[in-house]
Amino acid sequence: MTLEVGQIYEGKVTGITKFGAFVSFEGGQTGMVHISEVAPTFVNEIKDFVTEGQMVKVKVLAISEEGKISLSIKKALPEDQQRRPQRREGGRGRDRDRQPRQPRPAPQPSQGRPGDFEWQSRRNDSGSFEDMMSRFKQTSDEKMSDLKRAGNEFRRGYSRRGQQKG
Repeated sequence: MTLEVGQIYEGKVTGITKFGAFVSFEGGQTGMVHISEVAPTFVNEIKDFVTEGQMVKVKVLAISEEGKISLSIKKALPEDQQRRPQRREGGRGRDRDRQPRQPRPAPQPSQGRPGDFEWQSRRNDSGSFEDMMSRFKQTSDEKMSDLKRAGNEFRRGYSRRGQQKG
């Protein structure tokens, strides 16, 4: 049997891997269905869709110069089944019953803890690029030394085995 690109054939699933399924045909030829071509929906586990020994209809997508055959199960389906299913109104699957998202609260002023940032508008800054870089480096160095100092103070309060000194 000679396989042609664009044609649909029936074959037997002979192997399953994490990335696809191998399908054999009557003439002894074998092709691979990539995980993205197994179904019109997201496929996490191929074994949820096909099993070894199962007969499947596949469409030949390509045949490389080396003889590798690229197959698709989803493109062998009737056209009305090839598209991804429409999402239900109200969101994603099991999340559809959730309450709508609430807006995030406005950022609070910095409390002086690591990770708190003070965003300031700098549109009115005057000076050259070098001046701005110098100010940035100075501010950055100050913040880094504060973080190092806080880390050292924290470590001094604990022994090597993680127990508080006292």
